[in-house]
Amino acid sequence: MSRRLNRIEGQVRGIKRMIEEGVYCDDVLNQIASAQSALTGVAKLLLEKHIRTCIKDQLIAGDEEVVAELTKTIARLINKN
Repeated sequence: MSRRLNRIEGQVRGIKRMIEEGVYCDDVLNQIASAQSALTGVAKLLLEKHIRTCIKDQLIAGDEEVVAELTKTIARLINKN
């Protein structure tokens, strides 16, 4: 996941540079869409890991409140797209 985040960080720096250099807006917008897509991919991976580890462990420990927390988290992710 670290490599993905490093790549996204580079994309964002590239977008900033494009804006500073006055690159054609459509090209910048395409790069922004690409960075957003990459972030969504990282979020999906992290959510899966969270469910398989943290959520599972909390449910096994009897913490049913974690379901409400997970539901809110998923709603936030869905509403951003």
